[in-house]
Amino acid sequence: MWSQVYNPLGSAFLSTVIAAVPVVILLGLIAFAHMQAHIAALITLVVALCVAIFGFTMPTGMALEAAYLGALTGLFPIGWIILNVIFLYRLTVENGSFKVLQDSIAGITPDRRLQLLLVAFSFGAFFEGAAGFGTPVAVTGAILIGLGFSPLAASGLSLIANTAPVAYGALGTPIVTLAAVTGLDAFELGAMAGRQLPFFSVMVPFWLIAAFAGFRGMMQIWPAILVCGVSFAVPQFVVSNYHGPWLVDVVAALVSMGCLVAFLKIWHPKEIWTSPALRGRVDNSAVTPRPASVGAAATPAGFRHHDSGAVMRAWVPWIILCVFVFIWGTQTFKDIVNPLFFPKFPIDGLHNLVQKVPPVVAKPTAEAAVFNFNILTMTGTGIFVAALVSGIVMGYRPGRLLRAYGETLWVVRYSLITIAAMLALGTLTRYSGVDATLGLAFAGTGVLFPFFSALLGWLGVALTGSDTASNVLFGGLQRITAEQLGLSPVLMAATNSTGGVMGKMIDAQSIVVASTATNWFGHESEILRYVFWHSIVLACLVGVLVMLQAYVYPFTLMVVGG
Repeated sequence: MWSQVYNPLGSAFLSTVIAAVPVVILLGLIAFAHMQAHIAALITLVVALCVAIFGFTMPTGMALEAAYLGALTGLFPIGWIILNVIFLYRLTVENGSFKVLQDSIAGITPDRRLQLLLVAFSFGAFFEGAAGFGTPVAVTGAILIGLGFSPLAASGLSLIANTAPVAYGALGTPIVTLAAVTGLDAFELGAMAGRQLPFFSVMVPFWLIAAFAGFRGMMQIWPAILVCGVSFAVPQFVVSNYHGPWLVDVVAALVSMGCLVAFLKIWHPKEIWTSPALRGRVDNSAVTPRPASVGAAATPAGFRHHDSGAVMRAWVPWIILCVFVFIWGTQTFKDIVNPLFFPKFPIDGLHNLVQKVPPVVAKPTAEAAVFNFNILTMTGTGIFVAALVSGIVMGYRPGRLLRAYGETLWVVRYSLITIAAMLALGTLTRYSGVDATLGLAFAGTGVLFPFFSALLGWLGVALTGSDTASNVLFGGLQRITAEQLGLSPVLMAATNSTGGVMGKMIDAQSIVVASTATNWFGHESEILRYVFWHSIVLACLVGVLVMLQAYVYPFTLMVVGG
């Protein structure tokens, strides 16, 4: 048994500096050295191993086992999702149905700003609610690139849009996990998050369009943005506070899509925005060759009307995907299928041999290290089955499907390496106690802790790539610190999740997913630089709201579980 050490250098400041080294190096290599993400991730993993072993006294064998567990987790389920989403996307591009689909979206509205609201925010929120774990960015990024958006726009804007729904992603998994970690009630945590996120569900669509088209371009379509945001925020509040955290995103996304499409039947902007490039930036669409069927959508002239039968056939693969993803996400399906094949592999030399100690936890707690290879119920498997069914429906022969899958695997090979390395880094950070050292630095902020509580959640997602993992990482610390400071533990714990959603756009895993979905390999640094300040500012705004809820009337009336 090895107990984690949170101040190995005898100085809280110096220990925090050492703990931050891997994060700083990773961001530096990607954002400023313009290094390819898979190389940067592997270099940072080596640095993190040195920090864990020599700085935080973690036994070498345990450090290597932690990295191994993280790499497995990166490939299954995250990499498994990406591989199969891109497989389906490539099939639809090859047979021309994706061109028909993008034309049908343009048929709803030719305005790029409104297309962005419909696809990136509303449609993406549905996939976040049903599957999570990178699925919405992969799907919406692929659709936006097909609609003619530049790779930077498709990548960066998909990441910005995938924020407000994240806390309730994968049928409420982050909130349910947070409840299990903190011992607090899942309904109360979900309700508290539902009293924070609706503000941002209204704000983010405005933010999204302003990031794309500028303030003037945003104001030209403000009625549609308001409809999109409010029709998502109201169901988000109602379902989370009166039903529970499980179906929040699914219901809110469907309502938002329905309301926006209905509104666009009676309202149109005076000026139609036809450019798919980011305002004030060079259109990067020319740097990545794309099939002619996709590239033709770069201008409105490339779109044409199709009969209703062709449009329905084009949407069939994506309808099949929605159905399978939703079924795979239900607990009923998991309960039925998991007993058939649900092997758990304890990681020898690590399982229950690492001990978290106060003040990170209330009492010494052994950390389990088990890889759950629940392949049958992984979301990626549902996507894989959906892709096969869709391929057959589209007329592909089994031999061609097999070759197409091999081609897809080759295309995303570097992305899979990057994701495995990133999750190895995040898992090593967790088991070595490096993350807890960073978290304790935030927890020492006293009366300002509600503000930094949001940034702690943001840091957790930026490190791990997952709101769920961030809640596992810092949920207990949030509750303990709240109780020590006389704050509501429900408020602080929920803030870990709601603040964390803003870190989703800058975690390396999500950026790699975006670059893969848009076929913009090797440009992760540009994506990171584009979204970084959006992420920071939005996370700080969450912190400001939490400060008001903690101390200022009437915002304090929103707090439950106090």
